[in-house]
Amino acid sequence: MTTTVHTPDHAHGDDHHDHHPHGLTRWLAATNHKDIGTLYMWFAFIMFLTGGVMALCIRAELFSPGLQFVRPELFNQFTTLHGLIMVFGAIMPAFTGLANWMIPLMIGAPDMAFARMNNWSFWLLPPAALLLMISFAVPGGAAAAGWTLYAPLSTQMGMGMDLTIFAIHIMGISSIMGAINIITTILNMRAPGMTMMKMPMFVWTSLITAYLLIAVMPVLAGAVTMVLTDRHFGTSFFNAAGGGDPVLYQHIFWFFGHPEVYIMALPAFGVVSQVIPTFARKTLFGYHSMVYATSSIAILSFMVWAHHMYSVGMPVTAQLFFMYATTLIAVPTGVKVFNWIATMWKGSMTFETPMLFAIGFVCLFTMGGFSGVVLSIAAVDIQLHDTYYVVAHFHYVLVAGALFSLFAAVYYWLPKWTGFMYSETRGKIHFWWSMIAFNVTFFPMHFLGLAGMPRRIPDYAVQFTEFNALASVGAFAFGIAQIYFLFAVLLPTIRGGAGPAPAKPWEGGNTLEWEVPSPAPFHTWEQPPSRELVDKLAAQQQLH
Repeated sequence: MTTTVHTPDHAHGDDHHDHHPHGLTRWLAATNHKDIGTLYMWFAFIMFLTGGVMALCIRAELFSPGLQFVRPELFNQFTTLHGLIMVFGAIMPAFTGLANWMIPLMIGAPDMAFARMNNWSFWLLPPAALLLMISFAVPGGAAAAGWTLYAPLSTQMGMGMDLTIFAIHIMGISSIMGAINIITTILNMRAPGMTMMKMPMFVWTSLITAYLLIAVMPVLAGAVTMVLTDRHFGTSFFNAAGGGDPVLYQHIFWFFGHPEVYIMALPAFGVVSQVIPTFARKTLFGYHSMVYATSSIAILSFMVWAHHMYSVGMPVTAQLFFMYATTLIAVPTGVKVFNWIATMWKGSMTFETPMLFAIGFVCLFTMGGFSGVVLSIAAVDIQLHDTYYVVAHFHYVLVAGALFSLFAAVYYWLPKWTGFMYSETRGKIHFWWSMIAFNVTFFPMHFLGLAGMPRRIPDYAVQFTEFNALASVGAFAFGIAQIYFLFAVLLPTIRGGAGPAPAKPWEGGNTLEWEVPSPAPFHTWEQPPSRELVDKLAAQQQLH
């Protein structure tokens, strides 16, 4: 499935080295960053569809009042596993896969720093996913305490909770190893002349995200280990009867949980910062301020965890601190949004599918940011806590944020991965179908939350019927759109798509990955790119 494409001089004839193993061994023993990136992304897509099926079971039950399809216990299990699978099984592995595939190409490195550890970090994920799925079949069923696994619910569940804790540990080990690999690769394997301030924004955001992962994944591991010892070893970390405190769990969890939001959002910012300048045919406005804003967001994300906990009875002084700190995080986020808009301003814009998803991301993520500012205000949040307003808010941040940027990335780099162009018409159908269905699904939830509908319940009062029915119809439409993407866009492109892709399919592309042939050879940059090429591309990416 390869095509002959003229190789630019500075690709150093990498296509002569395009020898690679075949069959099952190629994937089981993969050490090539492209193969491992591909494994990560297929795994993430399968988990995305799995979590999506659970979401559709939830929305089918909520189509009308009363209990129709699932028992309340199973409804809660679906709610919990949907969240865990989407966060740890879909979004995070997808961005790790993107980083694996693209970072060596973008910095002129021959591969990731630790190739065998790279293989291990991927192959830990399928067993962890299997543990989560098996938990439905054990006595008592899967975990049903919400994806946050709050004590004391999590200390009282059946053995499904133990399987979930084990799965989270394995996924956490995988994430930490992946992060170590990304940091080491970026800091030590850049091409000659590529200083930190010449790196593409996606590389920057991946680096900062990797530091966040190393900082907070052990915190989550500590929280779930304390739950485990409360369950089986007689400790009382979260048991009030033994002198513990259930609110302590919330503090520990959210110290992980809020940086985790940015672990999923920062790589999305990086993708959008690559796509928008390409299709606006302009340099990224304010490159340096984007780097500093990304770093500021990462640092501030450690200072706002208790804004998830205004209703637990914390002192007013603490509420005020977390309220102001949360409002402050809107400043660097706003810098990024204004920079994206300024990049598009008076650009020679074209609206290919990656650009549509990037613009969709900017619009919808900004809406999610505004509802986040609303929820940052303690007096308002106490009213809206645990309502559907919160559900609407974080889906605007994570579906319209992380997922839309992932689709932008897939369409943007698919020609480089496969060697073929996708069907632009089908890509645009996928975008508009997803965009409309997403808003039909989640926008009504703002009104349900303002009207007082609590989340994580299988039944509801009759006055919420119309908006719930609308949201359920939108959810099924959104799910079908992703099946359309798989069968009408992705698989046909892998088989040949709309014809062979040139080395540089996008006119405005000015990063190193567009200097190698399409598809990218199995081994790239065995000879690093020249300092002159690095300097020339860096100058095209930045306003000095």
